[in-house]
Amino acid sequence: MALIRLLQRKPDGEIVFREPASGDVPAYAILSHTWGREEVIFQDMETSADRSKTRSKAGWKKTQFCAEQAAADGLQYFWIDTCCTI
Repeated sequence: MALIRLLQRKPDGEIVFREPASGDVPAYAILSHTWGREEVIFQDMETSADRSKTRSKAGWKKTQFCAEQAAADGLQYFWIDTCCTI
């Protein structure tokens, strides 16, 4: 089991899970936000999830914003409580 579960914004803009090996955790941003309706959750980000449904949720904009802000700050990894924890 990984020490932490992170999201990664790939160069093409795709957002995927990454579970760094123990002791090999990269620098990452943390999104602090208020929860609302239609938050993106762990199950929405799993590999088998229907991403079109995930992208249609209101909370997807927060996920994208965090990915873009992390990239602007020179980080490719980020953590959001609603979808990085089970």
